[in-house]
Amino acid sequence: MSRDGPGADRDTSGWATRAAPAPTAQDGPRSSFWEVMAESGEGDYVTRDLTRGSIPRNLFFLAWPQFIEGILRVVDQLADLVWAGFLGHRAIAGMGAAQQYALVGFTARQGMDWSMRALVSRAIGMGDVSLANRVVLHAVTITVTYCFLLVAVGITFTEPLLRLLGISEAVIEEGAAYMRAQFVGQAFVGLHFLTSHALAASGDTLTPMKATLVARLIHIFLSPILVFGLLGVPAVGLAGAAVANAVAHVLSLAYLFWVLFSGRSRLHLTFRAFQFDPILIRQLIKIGLPASVNGMERNTAQIFVLAMLAPFGDFAVAAFTLSRRVEQLALTGSQGLGNAAGTIVGQSLGAGKPERAKETVAWAAVCGLLVNGFLALLIVLFPTAFLLLFTRDTEFLDIARTWLMIQAAGYVFVALTQVLNQSFQGAGDTLIVMIITLATMWAIELPLAFFLSRGTELGQFGIAWAMLSPMLSRPVFLIPYFFWGRWLRIDVFGDRLGAHAGAH
Repeated sequence: MSRDGPGADRDTSGWATRAAPAPTAQDGPRSSFWEVMAESGEGDYVTRDLTRGSIPRNLFFLAWPQFIEGILRVVDQLADLVWAGFLGHRAIAGMGAAQQYALVGFTARQGMDWSMRALVSRAIGMGDVSLANRVVLHAVTITVTYCFLLVAVGITFTEPLLRLLGISEAVIEEGAAYMRAQFVGQAFVGLHFLTSHALAASGDTLTPMKATLVARLIHIFLSPILVFGLLGVPAVGLAGAAVANAVAHVLSLAYLFWVLFSGRSRLHLTFRAFQFDPILIRQLIKIGLPASVNGMERNTAQIFVLAMLAPFGDFAVAAFTLSRRVEQLALTGSQGLGNAAGTIVGQSLGAGKPERAKETVAWAAVCGLLVNGFLALLIVLFPTAFLLLFTRDTEFLDIARTWLMIQAAGYVFVALTQVLNQSFQGAGDTLIVMIITLATMWAIELPLAFFLSRGTELGQFGIAWAMLSPMLSRPVFLIPYFFWGRWLRIDVFGDRLGAHAGAH
């Protein structure tokens, strides 16, 4: 790869990229949903050039498997809450508290997903698949090391971490075994997400959806068996849900590794002649660190929220847990669009097409607003229908319904945040996302939550209103940054790595 090869396009970092293939019949106009679905065959996810053709069609092409994948994950988590509901509201509260700590560890690793995704999509846009393969291999080795450390810390300090929240001993008793099992499973979950992001960055979102479908079906089938001791299996209790999740991800991860190492995707991994590249590792960490901090600060803030909620009782903690899960369900559409936009943005910048990257973000934002608006409306109209899946306790239903109605007001605005955040991170600009998240959460949400819950008559619902504030305020900062365009000029490889890649 040279700086000025004949016929090459330039990306925003100044490195020459492989010329785009000539248009084919496949690039002709499509007029209907069914025509788009017809072109979404398995082979198309390996060969499709996302830097050309209709932007809305490419967005849908990538987003629908990720939307299904997100729905499967949330339904799976909601199913576990249903099983926990049979064990009582303290089991729901214990699951919610344990998951907050697991999410802190998980999102600390998730920065590696985003840095790898930015580099892989840029390399694919440049036409350098070998560089993309090297990026994924380095990300896998870093992730394996991190997961071993995470598991060791998580299972060693379970009870002390839960007691920091100030929750009751009855809730700790319910959640401790679940938390240990969940931390063990995080190693496999982390590798599942990493390999799924690698395939998505290359343009293949269908294979990760298949892997998630396998994991979710196994988990949903196995979870009640282990929780309640069905089919002659000893009852494990709440921890059985976490064990089922770990088993499911082991099997789905085996499928993802088979695809990547057998050459059945655009990426083809092999450890033959593999050597650590310190420059590449530095770039992965440099881009991934702000994304990791961003994820950690979100979930660390939720731990502070739980600590503020604990004095209001176990019902309040359980209602918070349920509202977060329903929120995840409501936001799956815009999350899938954001992930798709991030991939197309990265590949477009790699191909030297910044205007196409900007148009992609605009299309994804509009579609996300429509999808989230529809789902939020369903929740506002039928809040009790969602909550009756988990409990019949009248007092608990009243509290949880109020939480849900307050939170639903912000779901539409979160569509903009998700699309813009994931698009910027797909371009390799993870720092601005971290700064805006940190400012809105720690300077606005948490102080407001403390004041409204302690200094007004709102009580626990003051915390729910405070959690609405970052949903409304983040787009105010992100939209002007989008128009500024600095995110289009991020050099994800750097000169030294670019020169090193050129030698290959």
